[in-house]
Amino acid sequence: MIRAEKLCKSYGDRVLFDAVDFTLNPRERIGLVGRNGHGKTTLLRILAGEESADSGQLVIPKGYRIGFLRQELDFSQPTILAEAMSALPADEAASHWKAEKILAGLGFAGEDFDRAPEEFSGGFLVRLNLAKALLAEPNLLLLDEPTNFLDITSIRWVERFLNQWPGELIVISHDRAFMDRVVTHVMGIHRCRIRKIAGTTDTYYSQIAQEEEVYEKTRLNDERRRREIELFISRFRAKARLAGLVQSRIKTLEKMGRRQKLEKLKTLEFSFREAPLPGKIALQARGIRFGWRPGEPLIEDFTISVATGERVAIVGPNGRGKTTLLKILAGVLAPEAGEVLRPPALRMGFFEQTHVGHLVPNRTVEEEILYAEAGVDRQRARDICGAMLFPGDEALKPIRVLSGGEKSRVLLGKVIATPANLLLLDEPTNHLDLEACDALLAALDAFSGAVVLVTHNEMFLHALAERLIVFRGSGIELFEGTYAEFLEKGGWQDDKAPPAPTPSAARTAAEPPRAARRDLKRRRAEIAARRTRALRPLEEEMRRLEGDIERLDAELAALTRAMQEASREGDGGRIAAVAQAMHARRQESDRLFDALDRATREHERLAGGFERELQELESGDVH
Repeated sequence: MIRAEKLCKSYGDRVLFDAVDFTLNPRERIGLVGRNGHGKTTLLRILAGEESADSGQLVIPKGYRIGFLRQELDFSQPTILAEAMSALPADEAASHWKAEKILAGLGFAGEDFDRAPEEFSGGFLVRLNLAKALLAEPNLLLLDEPTNFLDITSIRWVERFLNQWPGELIVISHDRAFMDRVVTHVMGIHRCRIRKIAGTTDTYYSQIAQEEEVYEKTRLNDERRRREIELFISRFRAKARLAGLVQSRIKTLEKMGRRQKLEKLKTLEFSFREAPLPGKIALQARGIRFGWRPGEPLIEDFTISVATGERVAIVGPNGRGKTTLLKILAGVLAPEAGEVLRPPALRMGFFEQTHVGHLVPNRTVEEEILYAEAGVDRQRARDICGAMLFPGDEALKPIRVLSGGEKSRVLLGKVIATPANLLLLDEPTNHLDLEACDALLAALDAFSGAVVLVTHNEMFLHALAERLIVFRGSGIELFEGTYAEFLEKGGWQDDKAPPAPTPSAARTAAEPPRAARRDLKRRRAEIAARRTRALRPLEEEMRRLEGDIERLDAELAALTRAMQEASREGDGGRIAAVAQAMHARRQESDRLFDALDRATREHERLAGGFERELQELESGDVH
């Protein structure tokens, strides 16, 4: 158990947290939330002993080990496997099979183990840091954005691993769905205080909002009571016979104290600038083929037509070609074969994190946003800077001093500033906090143009995707349906993280028992069949109700026109008859809407239950 007592931390005049207390109990897994810049990473560094609090103390049991996922990339061993094994406890220094198990789960192939770390991309090196943090077998594991640069199958592997983690955990993540699936409690840094609540992020934010509403109502009541007392005192102070009552009220006023009005926290709200696009098609790709090496195509004979206003998500393991396809669609890369057709009026907004090199080092954040588009004025640029977490003087920072994550936010701000009717976005949620992710999701939902999105954030996939481009196995396919439908029809079952390797000289990964795989597949099929049996009648009823509502809407529109005509002609009898017919149809429409609402709620309740059942089945399938 760890206990923090009266911890304080400031940078200059900026207070991160002030005299905070919290306790981390055995087996608790905590999601740490708060806006960017409010001290989440600083708190993890204090817990890890890499930074000191200004005052207060941490009470940590003797011999208690703390492991910290570092963002810095600093490796000293000649191979990936040796680097991972360097993190093993001293009494298990030769247990290479444990290192192999973790590396395989995080997406490293067996042939990668003997390669040097410098041969890998930054994303894979972050995974190597994560592997080292897991292999150290600490009592408390501190993870700062562990899902950045992980694909969906690796994220799911990490989820299963953390759900069986025997020690304590504190995790910071912009991926709300991931956090909710692995934590038992949420702890937030809010208004320089720390509050821990059992449950999910929804539970935490709902409770904080409710408490602040109660606080504000209490403050207003106190202020009203104070004014009444002050008025009584001023009115009757000179009345000798009321001196006792006046003195009593003066003492009451002294005891009341004064609640400060809560400072209004800025809510991140922004929208994409839209350009009109006549026609129904935003983009077409026909027969696309591309590969980085001769005879080894990443993409083969791929065709898609993206309609105006459509949301398409590109998903699959890392390194399979998702970003490459997005660059081809954007015109950054030319395909080896095939063609990409773009209407003359198409205006694209393209976000791709490797474009940080296109930023001008000596420009400020504000200047980069201003120069993104001629129609952007200074106020609009400042608003976008604030939305991208560069408020006030932060917008005057030169690009050269920014971190990689901050530069990515500048790129996203430039996309927001530019009018577009097609957005091509590659992992836009990396380096955003939960509030900024929510604002981005709302902005994408409100955007009337087309969106093609590469993301591993399953909340975004569930909320936005209408079609999927799926990279799996050695191919690419177009899935005509939502992400929920994709999961229902098998999803990632063929692309799960590799099973845990067993100790062997050959270091080959062992397959899970065939009987276990058959049993898991059978149980999935049983759940899917029960889900279909339960939901299909409701879905049919909902379609019927929607059809009846549309029919009534058409009848009401015709009756409205008839009422207008009867009114012009002054036909009282006809007006009465039409009014009676309209009233009957409105009553029927209300009844149908109530029935549709009940059916929809029941469908959501049942679907949620089956989804939880599948998740519980998956969480038990840990390699």
